Amino acid sequence: MATYWTLGCDADDPQRIAAFWALALGYVKEPGFDEPDNASIVDPDGRGPAIGFLKVPEGKSAKNRMHIDVRVAGPGPWDMAERARLIRQKVPELVAAGATVVREEFYGDALGHVVMRDPEGNEFCVA
Repeated sequence: MATYWTLGCDADDPQRIAAFWALALGYVKEPGFDEPDNASIVDPDGRGPAIGFLKVPEGKSAKNRMHIDVRVAGPGPWDMAERARLIRQKVPELVAAGATVVREEFYGDALGHVVMRDPEGNEFCVA
């Protein structure tokens, strides 16, 4: 049996960033974590890890050493044209929720992933 674990994240505004990541990942708020200084989101199907957000006094100061890939096409192997369509469908939704596009990366002629920043500046990819 796998070990249950939580991805812990520092945040300026835990509630706002939790709402963003809940939308991005299809997660829901975890009951009991609705204080101004902390928030947690969970996979409603119970498969993925919880993600916790804790308010910290300092802002982000460097590139992430680890990041989330939002895999909109699910597990491979993929039809690359359909995968690209799903990526291009998800990116505007995340921009509307406060993310910014950094760049697109290609695998040969196929769209590989889009590098983005969440509302607090943390890098992630839509793949």
